[in-house]
Amino acid sequence: MIPWTLLDTAKVPGGNDELRLKQRGSEFSIMLGTNELMNSRLSGSEEALAHLSCEKIRARTGPTILIGGLGMGFTLRAALAELPKDARIVVAELVPAVIAWARGPMAEVFAGSLDDPRVTVREGDVGVIIRETPAAYDAILLDVDNGPEALTRAENDRIYDFGGLQAAARALRPGGVLSVWSSAPDAGFTRRLQSSGFTAEDVKVRANGKRGGARHTIWIAQKKTS
Repeated sequence: MIPWTLLDTAKVPGGNDELRLKQRGSEFSIMLGTNELMNSRLSGSEEALAHLSCEKIRARTGPTILIGGLGMGFTLRAALAELPKDARIVVAELVPAVIAWARGPMAEVFAGSLDDPRVTVREGDVGVIIRETPAAYDAILLDVDNGPEALTRAENDRIYDFGGLQAAARALRPGGVLSVWSSAPDAGFTRRLQSSGFTAEDVKVRANGKRGGARHTIWIAQKKTS
């Protein structure tokens, strides 16, 4: 078997650990300590995050969406495939090295998606970007950390607490959608969503789509109109 090669490391702002980018043949892995955060062979649940979200806003003209977390670009690529030519996608990525990896060693994985004219990549905390402009987005897609329970940095909890969810509601247009990826279910988070101005459902998806893999959870929460 081809051994893994360490390509680069990067500190997570506000975190104590470092990300490690590894390659084995055409396969890439991003690790945090002993935890694999993402793998280029497993894209099903990230693609489902985009598909389930885009389904909810399909009838809108010129939709604007915010994706929190660039990762390996699977959610971005899936959204580009489903959204119209007049759509606008803002991608927020906290770790500068992740953006560099996307344009460098993992360029083939991203398949030119960062060069699509609909895409703007912003380096920074998605929680801060959410608070910048009210009623700015038709959908907010969050694949930040390991889900509602922070793993990479404690500050990420603020995205998913009551204050963070209420900020997301303000940033959404009427009837807009907040979608959240998680490695595991969390009944408490469902209740927080419902108490923060959303109707919410959690959907079980597989890491490798129809081919199986680990079970992940995606919340689809729609902003209440009244």
